Amino acid sequence: MLKGLHALLECAGGIAIGLIGTDTVSKVVETLTQEELIEDPKDFLAPHLLAWAQGFSVETKHFYAFYLLSYGLVKLFLVAGLLRNRLWAFPASLVVMGLFIVYQFYRFSYTHGWGLIVLSVFDIVVIWLIWHEYRVVRHLDPLKARP
Repeated sequence: MLKGLHALLECAGGIAIGLIGTDTVSKVVETLTQEELIEDPKDFLAPHLLAWAQGFSVETKHFYAFYLLSYGLVKLFLVAGLLRNRLWAFPASLVVMGLFIVYQFYRFSYTHGWGLIVLSVFDIVVIWLIWHEYRVVRHLDPLKARP
């Protein structure tokens, strides 16, 4: 259920990013970091967030909107399979997530957007959890492990 909720949040985030203008992102981050920068001009996080927001291009916006929405929809489909105890959903999830990670590293190779690395690390953790769950399910019910 948590995976499904996370997928819904990704879909909502993708739609929200698609609807929000890049200037709005800059203004929101400026508002959120302004007081911190006044208090501590040498703060580590605030200037990095501000630089990220100021470099938030239309291309970046479109990528994240598409990425979150498509990934969320795929995960909703796979979660539905997992909730219905369909054994195919486990390896399918592993393959799809692996492909997304490959694409994220490809994008990183020319954008150098560290958000892609964060997404990839998170996805690797989720892949490990799915693999672990798959092994448990196959062990508990060997009949399901047959093709």
